[in-house]
Amino acid sequence: MIIKANGDPISLNSCSIFPPLALAPMVGLSHSALRLLVVELGGAGLFFSEMLSVGKLPTENEKISPFLTRTPAESPFFYQIFSGPGLDVVPAVERLHTLNAQGIDLNLGCPAPALRKLGAGSFMGDKLIVETIRKIRSATTLPISAKIRLGKTLDEKVLVSFCKMLESEGVDLLTVHGRLHGEKFCRKVRWDWIGKVKNTVTIPVIANGGIFTVTDARKCLHDSGADGLMVGRGAAIRPWIFADIARELYGVELAERPSLAKIYFRFVELLEDRFQSERRLGRLKQFTHYYAENFAFGHHLASGVQNANSIKEAGEIAGKFFEKSDEQ
Repeated sequence: MIIKANGDPISLNSCSIFPPLALAPMVGLSHSALRLLVVELGGAGLFFSEMLSVGKLPTENEKISPFLTRTPAESPFFYQIFSGPGLDVVPAVERLHTLNAQGIDLNLGCPAPALRKLGAGSFMGDKLIVETIRKIRSATTLPISAKIRLGKTLDEKVLVSFCKMLESEGVDLLTVHGRLHGEKFCRKVRWDWIGKVKNTVTIPVIANGGIFTVTDARKCLHDSGADGLMVGRGAAIRPWIFADIARELYGVELAERPSLAKIYFRFVELLEDRFQSERRLGRLKQFTHYYAENFAFGHHLASGVQNANSIKEAGEIAGKFFEKSDEQ
């Protein structure tokens, strides 16, 4: 069955999101170079920063911080923040106003052990969540979004009640990752459970998790009824996935993608343009780990770049690999 996506934009105050396709906030990946690569390939309608601590954000220097560097082309742009006990969120919100944020995203779903120690992400208690959202809401007129998982266990009543609470406290947009807290990425995503949220709240819902192809996107929309999609690791593997989805499901006319080699080396150029020299190689290695999945013998590319001692050496290794590769 062919599922055609709803062609309407997601409207949040003065912020219009179309196509309703978002690049997920991913540590070490969702930085300015990848965001700009996605912009150039087309199709994405919303961008997020990497996860930012509300404690560090007020004093971080956007001119040198790899987490805050951004261009006007990366828009609409939501900064994702995490908070926890003893952290004041208001100074961070005030700082985001100076950075021309189009929205503020509160991370309520990350299961990382580092956030467990802080009582943040998926470890944040409901009482503190309410207090935090109220403080954000009182400090800004910007759209507020929240990124969540399905909960600790599959409990529809708890999930629905939690999402209704977020909406009632002033959250304008929900992104739901279709896995439980702590479940690994290898676990099948429950897109139908995202639908339970969509059927309950009146605010827009974006579905996240397990989207690597247009077929995945179509099925996710069918199963969840979501207003839009967020793509994470699939965008690091295929940065043109947004263009493919926008073209196939939303009727957006976009140019065909360049070769795999040209896309890779464009990413290298963007790293060199956007980051100081010491910040480039690590990000290239992390990107290459995923991008190598496009090739039958991609492990040779990934391991070669992983062992490189400079971005120049990594580029030479990649160049030799692409010369021998049939996948272009």
